[in-house]
Amino acid sequence: MADSDWNMHGCSRSDPSCLHSPEDLLALVERIGFLPLFENLIPGFSVEEHTPATDWWTDDPASDPWAWRQVLASNTRVAYGKFFDKKAGFVSREWFPVFANYRRDGYDYEGMYEDGRMNSRCKRILDALELNEDAVGLEMLSCDLRKKAALEKGFEGALTDLQMHAFLLMNDFRQRRNRQGMAYGWHTATLMTPETKWGYDAVNSCGESPADSWERIRVQIRKYYPHAEEDRIRRVIGIRK
Repeated sequence: MADSDWNMHGCSRSDPSCLHSPEDLLALVERIGFLPLFENLIPGFSVEEHTPATDWWTDDPASDPWAWRQVLASNTRVAYGKFFDKKAGFVSREWFPVFANYRRDGYDYEGMYEDGRMNSRCKRILDALELNEDAVGLEMLSCDLRKKAALEKGFEGALTDLQMHAFLLMNDFRQRRNRQGMAYGWHTATLMTPETKWGYDAVNSCGESPADSWERIRVQIRKYYPHAEEDRIRRVIGIRK
């Protein structure tokens, strides 16, 4: 895909803030705590704006930022998913408990469903992952998860809702396998809960109110992007009710 088709807003390779490798990207995510993949309402707050536009969609894992998401998704130091206004990006392990505490608003997924704040499609997806009392369960390819949850309609929207509420993340990208065990087709995201990736205690260790978590997130964003307007931070980092 050409950058002109996507209208990319990248930086020059000589820019001091330019990212040159997955390791550079990981370091930036861990420093800030959060980083959307693509340009958004906060100038400079994206992988896109820290990489040359011509490097995207080249299929070179050493230099293609689109490939880096596959490299880093399974890394235990970050989470990858549709976390930012229903679009993809990264959250560091250090900040994920704060992020999840704010996004879940004091609920576990069963409580959110019982209070009518989670629809039945989302509940069926989480049930299909066979979660135990600690919200730890299976990791599944999205195509297999769709089949197990028996969802023909609304599946992608439900996956996005679960990621936006920090109940689900993409932990890897794999090809499907045929009966002979041979890989085939496009690489597909595997889904799991954050608790499956890191354990219940690591994810649910915040110990503060959702409002306090939001304030910590807001202050952290303003630390690195002091000119970001409050309403724009809310739209990019917040979650619409």
